Amino acid sequence: MTARSSFPSLLGGAAGIHAADQIAMATLPLTVVIGLGGGADMVGLLLAVQAASWLLCSMPAGVLVDRAPRRTVLLLAAVLGVVGLGLAFAGARLAMVPLLGLGTCIASGGTVLFVLAAGSVVPDLVGREGLARANARLEMCRAIVTLFAAPLVGALAAAGWLASGYALAMVAAGLAFLVLTRLPRQAEPPRDTGRPALMAQLREGAAFVLQQPLLRGIALCSIFWNMGFFALMASFVPFALGRLALDPARIGLAQGGLGAGLLMGAALVPWFMRRLGPNAVLLLGPGLSVLAPWLLLIAPPQGLAIPLAAQFLVGFGPMMWLVCQLSIRQAVTPRAMLGRVGATIQMAIYGVRPLGALAGGWLASYSPAMGIALAGALFAASFGVVLASRLARLRALPAAA
Repeated sequence: MTARSSFPSLLGGAAGIHAADQIAMATLPLTVVIGLGGGADMVGLLLAVQAASWLLCSMPAGVLVDRAPRRTVLLLAAVLGVVGLGLAFAGARLAMVPLLGLGTCIASGGTVLFVLAAGSVVPDLVGREGLARANARLEMCRAIVTLFAAPLVGALAAAGWLASGYALAMVAAGLAFLVLTRLPRQAEPPRDTGRPALMAQLREGAAFVLQQPLLRGIALCSIFWNMGFFALMASFVPFALGRLALDPARIGLAQGGLGAGLLMGAALVPWFMRRLGPNAVLLLGPGLSVLAPWLLLIAPPQGLAIPLAAQFLVGFGPMMWLVCQLSIRQAVTPRAMLGRVGATIQMAIYGVRPLGALAGGWLASYSPAMGIALAGALFAASFGVVLASRLARLRALPAAA
């Protein structure tokens, strides 16, 4: 099997891993509010625990990706997903909040490993010219499963089977493991035989990001946007149940707009990058996000169209931004550093999510509208970062490292 012919196996593994992750993410807020009787502060706390694995695991995982065979890392990611989601299922059924938090944290650690390893192996499978299209196809897998995850979980909640969302996610992670076993061992890129100290390798990856102006702008934009995204996540369900007066099934339908936006963004980003240039795509991502929280704040009670549109915007622009920045990262980073550089960016992207979840959940415990407004302010800050950086002037994919 050639490198290019093995890409569908990576694609299938991505579908399973992201299905497990998105189903679990959609299940958690409803499990807390409906299943456990918790409030927005508990939603924020458990979302912070779930996101903490990105903060704790990203840098060590990046070193592992650069040291170990990437096929092995991908399989390990699926195993962690199965184990973690099994624990989360038990925690939800037994109403054991610590077990629920532990399980979601472990499962998120599996997603950390998968995203880093997949992003690092793509250049070896498709080459530089195919980066944007391959990254878009991988993200399209995530978009498709996100489109169906929230409505499915909402339907399960309405039927009284909420905890079974974690069981379904566990099955998806198991299927991902089976598909990833089809990746051939001979497709592994050559590994660096040197073994510098762990901290030295971590510093090398972080220093490259800080010194490279494009990557530095991407990281700073990511910090603000992802804090805003998790503030929005922590506030949305309490806001929708209260001020918008939506039931769980309609909340699931509204959240499905996120998946629709992700899907359309992944489908259109290669065209946007060719016609408008990377700079336009990088501005559209956070720019469209700014509109979403303010749409929610003006939405009438029991109306579905505006919340659906707001969730769509949060998916559409940022998905194009994600594919674009990943292609830039792969182009300007030396192959031997892809794991560590990816881990540094990933920690910026996901590591600050606990802060956003805690801040959004805390504000939403007083007023869910305040949590929504916080998300809008953070999205605006991320747009300002891109506008003030070299990213706003990047008319073509940069030269390879």
